[in-house]
Amino acid sequence: MTLPAPDPTDPAGLDALLTEDEKAVRTAVRQMLDVSAEPYIAEWFEKGEIPNIRELTKELGSLGVLGMHLEGYGCAGMSATEYGLACLELEATDSGLRSLVSVQGSLAMFAIWRWGSEEQKQEWLPQMAAGDAIGCFGLTEPDVGSDPANLQTRARRDGSDWVLNGRKMWISNAPYADVAVVWAATDEGIRGFVVPADTPGFSAPEIKHKMSLRASATGELVLDDVRLPASAMLPEARGLKGPLACLNEARFGIVWGSLGAARSSLEVARRYSQERIQFGKPIGAFQLTQQKLADMSLEYTKGYLLAVHLGRRKDAGLLRPEQVSIGKLNNVREAIEICRTARTILGANGISLEYPVIRHQNNLESVLTYEGTVEMHTLVLGQLLTGHAAFR
Repeated sequence: MTLPAPDPTDPAGLDALLTEDEKAVRTAVRQMLDVSAEPYIAEWFEKGEIPNIRELTKELGSLGVLGMHLEGYGCAGMSATEYGLACLELEATDSGLRSLVSVQGSLAMFAIWRWGSEEQKQEWLPQMAAGDAIGCFGLTEPDVGSDPANLQTRARRDGSDWVLNGRKMWISNAPYADVAVVWAATDEGIRGFVVPADTPGFSAPEIKHKMSLRASATGELVLDDVRLPASAMLPEARGLKGPLACLNEARFGIVWGSLGAARSSLEVARRYSQERIQFGKPIGAFQLTQQKLADMSLEYTKGYLLAVHLGRRKDAGLLRPEQVSIGKLNNVREAIEICRTARTILGANGISLEYPVIRHQNNLESVLTYEGTVEMHTLVLGQLLTGHAAFR
């Protein structure tokens, strides 16, 4: 048997883990991004906006990646592993694009798909899958982040209607969303509501002056006596189980997506080390640079193996929330370290938007925090290992 030639971009031969269908999904997403996003993403990041966000969302919908792991209602019905590979490619371009797809599919669409009424599903999911409507997910509040049991947003009954009052903070997609899934405290416990953005009393002002996720619109949700019919409530979601199940879906995408930022930075650093000449030879010929590249490649390989393992478990219906926490905790933490190390190989060029490294590094500072902080996922794993909850 003749061994395959070594590949410096895949030294461990990770590609052999994927089926041909999975590789085809990856290729399709990559080709679309190379044309529609990659040439412009640094400018979008620098400006803090994506000017053609509606057109780009529809293109993503046409590709089938919005809610791609959901069944029916215009969704592609692909596997969890295929969804993960799409997230990896999206974040290899920019975390903001993966956030757009993740919030749309794994938070807003999943909430309606899993917990909504048939009428809600029929009304929203087909147009969201096509990219004709953009969704957001309102859970985090100005004073409530990791402790969603203490939501301050309230929903009270008024006849057959619900009236919502409160504020949500750090909500991706909010400034251009057509619909928001909003979680609020009621006399019956925490409930979810489908809120069209044109509902009187609802607004979503954009949060400015961010240094991370700049190619992603982030906003507040302001709810001032927002009156909704009884049919706006998600009938199957009661208590924290509803929003936490949605967050678990989004975290799975982050397990994969963070590797995209790491892969992009690693490959840029590897190529740069071959081109940058110092002391008469490429810096990649020096031992310390090779150690950096080897460590980065090793951590990426381990993270990828973990992501594939979790993807296979999810496709088999065996994935537990604690296992998603393991993936999110490890892969984001290692991805940001890969980006930081890649920056050192590029030297001063590493802080320039001519290269993607500092952009990925800044973005991952947000990814490190959202969908569960390092501390929270550490305690989830700690509880699993010891049987003791240490959250309070």
